[in-house]
Formats: sequence, structure tokens, C-alpha cells
Amino acid sequence: MNLLRTERDTLDRYIPGLDKYLSEIPLLELEQPGCGALQKFRELGGPALLVPAEYEGKGASLLDAVRIQRAVGSRSPSLVELTAAGNGFEWAMLMAIAENSWLLSSGFAEGKPGQHILTPTMRGVLAEGGIIVSGVKKPCSLTWSMNLMSASVAVADPATGTDRLAVVLIPADSAGIERAPFWRTTALAAAESDQVTLTEVFVPEALIFYPQDGEAMDPIQARGFVWFELLVSASYLGAATNLAERAIARGRGSDEDRAAMAIDLEAVAAALEQVACVAVTAGDNDALLARALYARFATERAIERVVMLAAAALGGMSFIESPEVAYLLGATRALAFHPPSRAAAVGPIARYLADGPLVL
Repeated sequence: MNLLRTERDTLDRYIPGLDKYLSEIPLLELEQPGCGALQKFRELGGPALLVPAEYEGKGASLLDAVRIQRAVGSRSPSLVELTAAGNGFEWAMLMAIAENSWLLSSGFAEGKPGQHILTPTMRGVLAEGGIIVSGVKKPCSLTWSMNLMSASVAVADPATGTDRLAVVLIPADSAGIERAPFWRTTALAAAESDQVTLTEVFVPEALIFYPQDGEAMDPIQARGFVWFELLVSASYLGAATNLAERAIARGRGSDEDRAAMAIDLEAVAAALEQVACVAVTAGDNDALLARALYARFATERAIERVVMLAAAALGGMSFIESPEVAYLLGATRALAFHPPSRAAAVGPIARYLADGPLVL
């Protein structure tokens, strides 16, 4: 089938054998915690995907990563691929990720309505050679499989009496880290988004990054948001493509229905890829982030249209006989729950359109 041919070819080029492995396991088995997909991903060197070649990684471009994420999402929406950026310590960290196939979890956003993604719930206090961090992160992706945890922390500044935002990397085997179940829904359960509690965990200075203060978003934060929005959008786009593939392969619905699904899917895929292409050389971070957000929210709307059309084309008996259809209908909706939400982003986007800075 021509749908997803480029994406799956790209996946095979960088992580040979992964697509075949995923395609041979029923979807609902892949989406269960402990299914083995994360272990296979590590065995095949997946965590090194975005690590530059000079640090012993695979050196995939952002464009290739978007295509790979869509291909993986079409097989198993819960399976994620992660990378890291650092400071002066980055060369050793990147080599460790590549050589050891380390997985990096994300402990930024939490399920608290109205809370900003970069408003930390964990707190840190200054200590000799670093900070001591305490708090709870829930949900935290890859809770049980992570080797490193990334998180935002509010660090008390005794000189000013205010807090300063810090982004930290924490080795998962650090003293003071405990894990507990949190994710109750069956959708995307294999992503291991459970609870991590930190009690006086020491983080050395080499693993701490302090974003710039000011009205505009820190350039590294802005770039991080761009990568996140593109990759998470591509993943859910892949899951939606899975439903469309089923309808197309079975010849269900009219020619117009099947073409309409592909047109919606490929239009937003092209938008995501275009942002990925220009991200390397873009000099205006606000403009780049705005384009990433446009593509992300367009992807949300396209997914909504496609999955409903695909489910209707497959028919009621397919829905009744295959729990996979119902699963994909629910799982694809979760893109709307990733930060920033559309409701939270429209104000900043509107101010940006009127010549203001883009601050999420």
C-alpha cells in the first residue's frame, strides 16, 4: 500500500526490523504495559535515533524523525522515541544514550487544569555542587523503563526571595526516587505514564539547565516545543492512519471517502514535514513555533475527521467485532490532551499575530 510507504521505508532505514516486529503483534497486545515493544526498541538502538553521529548515534534529521514517529504510531501509539539535549556535559550524556540505548522520560506537563506546562510542581533548593529536588510527577512517561528523567523544577533563590525555573536530567537510579501506578485508562497504557516521587534527590550542576528570563520564551525552550509538537502530532497522525489503512485495504466506503481520508492525512503530514525542514535554519524562534502550533492544531482537526470517516466506512460490525477500532478512536483523541491545549494556545497565538511575542 502506498499510504505510509515513505514513512515505513524511513523507519526501516534507521531502525531495521522494528516495523516488521510491530506489525506481527496484535495492536491491543502492543498497547499493554510490559508487552516487550520498549525492550525491542532499545535492542534495535531506537534511543540513539536523534543523537548526532559524532556522539555514536544514528543522526536522524527532524524530518526523518517526524516520518519515523508516524510509522511507529501507526503500529503502536504508545511506543515513543526520545532524545536529550544538554549543556557542557552533553557529549558524555549523548554518547551514553546512544551506546546504552537509554530511555529518557518526560516529567514536565501534569494533569492539572489551568496549570502552565512549564510551571513546576517539584521544588529544588541550592546545595553544594547542584540542587536537591523533591516533589511528585504524575503522569511521567516511561515511569518503569526510564534511564533518565527530565523535569522542570522551581529553584528557590535566597538572594531575591523568588523562584527560578530549572530544567533537570535525573538518573533514574538516583537515591530518593520512588514509582507508583497512576494511569488508569487502557488507552496508551504501554507508555508507562505513572507516578514518580522524588524525596531529596541530588542533581549535579552538570545536569541542570536554567532558561533565560524575560518576556520572550527562551530559545532552547522554543526549539524544544517545536520538536515536541511535531513528534507528538506525527505519532497520533500515525495512529489515525492505521484506521484509514484498514478502510482502504478492505475497500470500505466510497472512492470519495477513501480519497478524502488520504487527502486530510497527507496534507497535515506535509505541514509537519515542512516545519521540520525549515527548523534547522530558521532564525525566528517565535515564527517557527507558531508554524509548529498551526500544524499541530490542524493535525488535531484532521485526525478527528479521518477517524470518524474511517470508522463509519468500516461499519458497525467492524466496530463490534474488533476492539482495535474502538481503541484507536479513543487513543487518537488524546493528542488534544498534550500541552499546550488549543484553549491555552489561542490567546498567545492571537497576540503573536498582532505583533506580540509568542509566549506559551
